[in-house]
Amino acid sequence: MTDQERIGAVRAGIRRAIDLDPRAPLPPGDPDLEARIREEIQRVGPMTFARFMELALYDPAGGYYTLPDARDRGPGRRGDFLTAPEGHPIFGWAIARHLEALWDALGRPARFVVREHGAGTGALAAGILDGLGRSATPLAGAIRYQAIDAAPDRLEALRERLAAAGLDAALETATDRPEAGAILANELLDALPVHRVEGGRDGRILERFVTIAPNDGLRERTGPPSTPALQERLDVENIRLEPGQVAEVCLALDGWLAGAAATLERGELLLIDYGHPAAELYRPDRGSRLRAYHRHRVHADPFAAIGRQDLTAHVDLTAVERAAGRAGLEPLGRTTQAQFLQRLGIGELLVGLQSLPATSLESYLEAKSALVRMLDPRATGGFAVVAFGRGFPATFRIA
Repeated sequence: MTDQERIGAVRAGIRRAIDLDPRAPLPPGDPDLEARIREEIQRVGPMTFARFMELALYDPAGGYYTLPDARDRGPGRRGDFLTAPEGHPIFGWAIARHLEALWDALGRPARFVVREHGAGTGALAAGILDGLGRSATPLAGAIRYQAIDAAPDRLEALRERLAAAGLDAALETATDRPEAGAILANELLDALPVHRVEGGRDGRILERFVTIAPNDGLRERTGPPSTPALQERLDVENIRLEPGQVAEVCLALDGWLAGAAATLERGELLLIDYGHPAAELYRPDRGSRLRAYHRHRVHADPFAAIGRQDLTAHVDLTAVERAAGRAGLEPLGRTTQAQFLQRLGIGELLVGLQSLPATSLESYLEAKSALVRMLDPRATGGFAVVAFGRGFPATFRIA
């Protein structure tokens, strides 16, 4: 396989062709899923938005990320949104450099396990493993890659993608056994279920619940919070919402982070996502950060195309840092994606790609365009990169 063929296999993967038209109307939601949501509301009363989002995204029979055809949803040029790893494998090549530095800092263990949560189409896995092969690092012989995703169908597509590119030798079934290595999550936390709240007149919050509208659709209505943990989260972060100010609170990240950290004997938890510290995230002028994505179209209606569109909310980095501390992890720094990639020498990787005889002008310009987006603070370059560790020398930091 030539370098050009390998780049194509790594980036494109195996994907069914879809007619992509961002101007097309949103599709109807999954009728069975919508019926189950209405039935639950009728049976137990108004539903928290977190519960609605959990069903819309992860319901085993109708959720956006878990349906049998889930491999055709989510990230990708023909999907609903484009992540940095899907833009070009150069992103994974840069992360491979970071993992090599991490491996060195840990004393080069013979077995180095990388667990990627929300592995999706396998774009990041493919880029990392290809990057290790390109650099001929001995880490390529020590790495064991464990992909984790909510949809078995996606994992099968990932295995197919890596096999097509000749990169599946390091792939193994994920376990929860604590090991030395790295835990990766790229644009995962933004898809964890969130509660929707708004400021009340007395300084306390109200919660927005999902209920059935007169036309049999869904709508929100306010009521007392379903759990005191919502007010407690905002209080500990010194956040007071203005009357009527709408915001999202993700309580699920505490459990996710604790579970992920429990599988790390020594090493790093690396998170890349769009988010802000609490004081910035909950500024009155920001308002709700809940968004829906379908075919590269972004809008703010969570009740359209239920089960057929992605739902996300910006991440509370203050809450992430507090949860990591409770899980026994030490902070290793916080930076932006642009700064992180520049420190890893991603520009050098682009120059190296240009010098390859197999690289055409078209493929080079495509890689350069993808890199510009990865570094642009108005695009994914402004994403937060935060790292936490266990069992590291005190000098290891990402920023």
